[in-house]
Parts: sequence; C-alpha cells; structure tokens
Amino acid sequence: MPGRIDGKVAFITGAARGQGRSHAIRLAQEGADIIAVDICGPVDGVMYPMPGPADLAETVKEVEALDRRIVAVQADVRDFDALKAAVDDGVGQLGRLDIVVANAGIGALGAHLAKMSMKTWQDTIDINLTGVWLTAKAGIPHLIAGGRGGSIVLTSSVGAVKGMEGAGHYVAAKHGVVGLMRTLALEMAHHKIRVNTIMPTQVNTPMAVNEGTFRLFRPDLENPTIDDFAVASAMTNPLQVPWMEPLDISNAVLFLASDESRYITGLMLPVDAGSLLK
Repeated sequence: MPGRIDGKVAFITGAARGQGRSHAIRLAQEGADIIAVDICGPVDGVMYPMPGPADLAETVKEVEALDRRIVAVQADVRDFDALKAAVDDGVGQLGRLDIVVANAGIGALGAHLAKMSMKTWQDTIDINLTGVWLTAKAGIPHLIAGGRGGSIVLTSSVGAVKGMEGAGHYVAAKHGVVGLMRTLALEMAHHKIRVNTIMPTQVNTPMAVNEGTFRLFRPDLENPTIDDFAVASAMTNPLQVPWMEPLDISNAVLFLASDESRYITGLMLPVDAGSLLK
C-alpha cells in the first residue's frame, strides 16, 4: 500500500539526530524522499554536545534502509546561501519539494534576561527564529513552482506561549516562531501552502536531557541528576510523564505534512502531555 505522503519530498533541518532524524525516518516510512540539513558542529554556549557528520551519516543510512532517497548537506540555518544551495541541489536530484520542516534549534546556556550576554541572546535568536524564517524562505520558491500546494511545519515549543525563568532568549525566539507561522499562513494561502507549528514539551533528546536542563528545572540543587529532572519535569505535564519521545512529535509532523490535514493552516498544535493546561 502507498504511504500517506508517497512520492513527496521533505526538506528537514536539524536532521542529524533527535527530533530531526526521527522526522526524516517517519516521513520516509510513509513514502517521502528527504533533503536533510544539519550544522554538524559546535555552537558557542550550547549546553550539550552538538551532532557531527557521523550523526548525519546515520540519518542517511536509516532513510536509505527504508528504500527512500536522501540528499544530506552540512549547513548552518543562519547561512541563507548555504540553505538555498542545499534545497536547490536536493530538488535538482529528487525532482520536487512538497514539505518543509524547520526543526533546527538550540538550547543555549541561560540566565535571567538582565544578566544575559548579548552573544547568548543573539545566537539563540539567529538560530531558533531567524533560521526558521530562512528555512521557509529557501523552500518556498520550490513549493510555489511545483504548483501542488504544500506544507510547512515549524517547530516551536510550549515556551512559545508562556514565560520560563532563565530561558528568556529561547522563549522570545519561540514566541517569534508563532508570529512567523501566522503571517506565513496568510501569505502562502493563495498558493495552497499550509503553515503550522508544533509545540512540544520536554522531548527525550540531547537538547532537553542534559545537565544544563537539569539545573534549569532544579535550581535548588547543586548537582541535579536525571532522576531529579524527571520528577520536576513530570510535574509540569498533567499526563505525568517527564518527557516524550521524538516519535511522538514526528507523528504530529506527519499529520500536518499529509493530506489528512489539507484544510489546517495557522494552527499551534501542542504535543505537550497537557503542559499548557497549567
């Protein structure tokens, strides 16, 4: 049986591991070919090890094991020329573009906003907000040229609609993603291109499950452990889970990428174990 997005092509950023790799695999399972981009290198101030080229190669291996094609490029979402070149090359090889998943983001070391360094603020805004815009900007001409409509999915966060002490740079960027989504949804509607955002709570990836996050959730402890974090994290989610798996987010991406959501645009979709109810 054909998959839910059989024959389509998806452009995914942050695809070397975590949610991005999961999205690539899940969409490939349902018939899509993939254009995968990741920085595959360090970013100043990030509180966990960043992926490397071997991680992106593993994404390629797992997609190809599903008998789907993938074009993988090492590129920084802050660099529009590199993003455009990656998408142009991917479309040249794969023949079309139907889906854009702007997933790349960082969790940089935080502080109260009155004490935060300019560099920490700017790097987070540049990657988590401007990089999302540039990802959409690189993909949109190909979606329009295809004349088939399309789907753009932006990764935001439960932090897109509430404050979080010590993470004002991240929260500001994610609030901006919601505004970007709403505006793009209006601007793209006459091209039958839908634009939505997914708002996860904590997800079991290196970006969320690391010592910096442990301290953010348990500032009362000098050396909090993953178990300390799990207890505090579960308290933020009414379904009482400390985190979700990347596949939980990927299933939502698949829904928004498929024709099952063909009349859904401008949506903020929480995948949050009830976190936003609090």
